[in-house]
Amino acid sequence: MASIKPGQRKLQILQALAGMLEQPKGEKITTAALAKRLDVSEAALYRHFASKAQMFEGLIEFIEASVFGLINQIAEREDGGVDQLQATLQMLLSFAANNPGMTRVLIGDALVNEDERLQLRMNQFYDKVELACKQSLRLAATQGHGAEADVSARASLLVSYVVGRWHRFAKSGFKHNPAEGTALHVALLLAA
Repeated sequence: MASIKPGQRKLQILQALAGMLEQPKGEKITTAALAKRLDVSEAALYRHFASKAQMFEGLIEFIEASVFGLINQIAEREDGGVDQLQATLQMLLSFAANNPGMTRVLIGDALVNEDERLQLRMNQFYDKVELACKQSLRLAATQGHGAEADVSARASLLVSYVVGRWHRFAKSGFKHNPAEGTALHVALLLAA
């Protein structure tokens, strides 16, 4: 039997953790439960991550790299500020729909009783998403869509909308697709 390379094992651990988070009423996430799911010892987990908090940091790093990489691609591809914003919000909601376990990290649900720096990092994530929304809204304002004075309030509202959709998705046991109806919702939120 071929041995698993260290980088692959680390990814396997993160995938198993994300999989466990997909169970709406699943067992408490412990290193013992994670090790059992992977059929390895807890010591094997700790060879790759110093703590459970580091495992969650790995998931957060994946979320950040994925989301902000896609936001950058959208900004390069879309010339219109409104188009950027619509594509960004659709992507954020689709990301959650495609990664239910990660949604529990996005809303902080999976981080309860974990190291508080993890929630602080997610708060910084929200701030960066809001900044991306502001940039698109400022561009839209220069293109005649909305007023520059409304940018901060609208960006905050849009991020709250996304986070609310993520919460509804997670709290419904991943039954309510967060991306459903996005185009109409965003149009209503942007109407002035």
